[in-house]
Amino acid sequence: MAKIVLLEKIHQSAVEHLQAEGFTDIVQMPTALKPDELKRVLADVDMVGIRSATHVSADTLQQLPRLKAIGCFCIGTNQVDLTAAAAQGIPVFNAPFSNTRSVAELVIAQAILLLRRIPEKNAKTHRGQWDKSAQGAYEVRNKVLGIIGYGNIGAQVGILAESVGMRVNYYDVESKLPLGNARPMPTLDDLLATADIVTLHVPGGSTTENLMTAERIGLMKPTAVLINASRGGVVDIDGLNTALREKRLAGAALDVFPAEPKNEKEEFISPLRGLDNVILTPHIGGSTEEAQENIGREVSDKLARFLKAGTTRWAVNFPEIRHLVKEAKSRVLHVHRNEPGVIARMNADFAASGMNIVAQHLQTRGPIGYVMTDVDAVIPADLLQKLRSEPATIRCELI
Repeated sequence: MAKIVLLEKIHQSAVEHLQAEGFTDIVQMPTALKPDELKRVLADVDMVGIRSATHVSADTLQQLPRLKAIGCFCIGTNQVDLTAAAAQGIPVFNAPFSNTRSVAELVIAQAILLLRRIPEKNAKTHRGQWDKSAQGAYEVRNKVLGIIGYGNIGAQVGILAESVGMRVNYYDVESKLPLGNARPMPTLDDLLATADIVTLHVPGGSTTENLMTAERIGLMKPTAVLINASRGGVVDIDGLNTALREKRLAGAALDVFPAEPKNEKEEFISPLRGLDNVILTPHIGGSTEEAQENIGREVSDKLARFLKAGTTRWAVNFPEIRHLVKEAKSRVLHVHRNEPGVIARMNADFAASGMNIVAQHLQTRGPIGYVMTDVDAVIPADLLQKLRSEPATIRCELI
């Protein structure tokens, strides 16, 4: 039976779903682990579930030959070296849809609070100041919301924004069909110059690192506010800090940061601390009971299907084979380098052993090939060993 480790307080719905699927050897740990400890804990583990604070590097993966799958119980997967994982035959799964509503609601709430200057009023009132002034406080109705990144969350934010009377513009590097009355903007600079609220919903990685530079922040209206609930590295924090302190920006709300504490005991450090017009939240965009329950079910279902049937549908780094119920006696999962002749040699090995293939499904993705082969017989140990010793084989498992 597969051994599974779940880190970082993954919702109990994941455990319940895995148990319902027949997996009972499940270890839960409340925090992220540092690389050396991660290698030790996962040395004899078949599958690991993580959130955003656990980083799985190529070096770590090389020390985990037994690991078969990784589940990221969140949207992002940049905490895992996806290329290295694929090269070892390890699919990585995530939850791209389950916390969409929770993040979108947080963004709309922050937009309303910032435009009404609630963070400042709240801070002053806590200090005993009674500031009833309406100066600089605005309704969101008829204000322009500029969405950078019009994917699942960005589009949902736009729908909610229109429901409270905002006008929605968006910018995306890909052509996206607008929902409702949202309008695509020709350039990022055009969006920044026209928006009263700018909200970021882009993926992580080198293409979006410091997307919001000090210069781009400078293009925003001095009455505008900036919201980031996407990735910590997307915003130049020093540039944002300067703009806020020089009153070239009315406010900001950040839920993600370039460097985040690994646990509750580690201090959060940021130059934005202490600013009354800034909302700082500890990466809680998807931290609602509803979102975490949905994420737990979604990712655990993908992991269970892979372990039981070899399904890789929705894997972020791997050739995708849809769910196919195992009906034959044996199913061989073969991950290999994508090069000519591999399948022909493998099938010749089956034939030489007297094995009749009843179904076979192949998909490739870049340098990786993945083939699922059903045989209506018990696979002999010598055949399995021969398939594993094929020069192009990366991983070969039997279900």
